[in-house]
Amino acid sequence: MLKNGHLHASVNRLYYACFYAVSALLLTERQASASHSGVRALFDQRWIKTGRLPRIMGRCYHRLFDMRQKSDYADLAAFHKEDVQAWLQEAKEFVGEVFKIIEEKIPPT
Repeated sequence: MLKNGHLHASVNRLYYACFYAVSALLLTERQASASHSGVRALFDQRWIKTGRLPRIMGRCYHRLFDMRQKSDYADLAAFHKEDVQAWLQEAKEFVGEVFKIIEEKIPPT
């Protein structure tokens, strides 16, 4: 989507990649929420504020949440391709780190 200039759709997908990774991480500890804000609050409470994950990951998740809100709901929201490319790299690293933790928490079958 990014290569084809679909910046709003790219922002949306970046957020959702991180959202589903965080949701899966929370499920490894039998935690879940029915809302995006609830998932964000649980992630902050259980992983960021405790220092189990670095604060930079919390800031990344919050930024993508805010940008997705802007993308989906704000009139005339605009993004720069360079910003979205940087967020793509951050999202890849974020999901990779979360995936490593999930793999450690869930034994192979």
